[in-house]
Amino acid sequence: MKKNSAPDKDFSEVSNLGNPISKIVVSRGNPFAKLMIVGEAPGAKEEEVGEPFVGRSGKLLDKLLQNAGIDISLDVYFCNVVKCRPPKNRRPTKTEIQENLPWLYQQIKLVNPEIILLVGATALQAILKNKSPISILRGKWINWDGRLVMPIFHPAYLLRNQSKEEGSPMSLTKSDFLKIKEKIDTLK
Repeated sequence: MKKNSAPDKDFSEVSNLGNPISKIVVSRGNPFAKLMIVGEAPGAKEEEVGEPFVGRSGKLLDKLLQNAGIDISLDVYFCNVVKCRPPKNRRPTKTEIQENLPWLYQQIKLVNPEIILLVGATALQAILKNKSPISILRGKWINWDGRLVMPIFHPAYLLRNQSKEEGSPMSLTKSDFLKIKEKIDTLK
């Protein structure tokens, strides 16, 4: 090896808190959208493809948006609080969330959405600093930093609770998306 030359490093050796990182997942969708959807962290499929919400949960989320009349390629920008998949797909730690928040805040500043959907408890707690159960806050409009924010159930939760009966998580989420569509239409 030459003097002062860095050893060859494979990108997969780079780490996040000592954990190997194979891919950073930043976003998908329209960077000029009025609606930003913020999830927890990439899963296996998201890490593989390099885009958020492209696995089973993402497909359900896309379907819910489209069924409410929201154009996923034009009206939505998707991202996550944490930009790298946590080991064994575990929930991100407080330290990982804190390390990633400046990146998320920069995305919010650049995209400048009027509406932000917080998908699941991790996104809710990271942005609103609120530890209330998502079942209490979901579907409610909250003013945050000059924007309208609404927490919603994570699609992975909906996949585990597939009942479509009135009052079920799926039924409540469908009504949330109709409220979201109505709000988007008032902004146009």
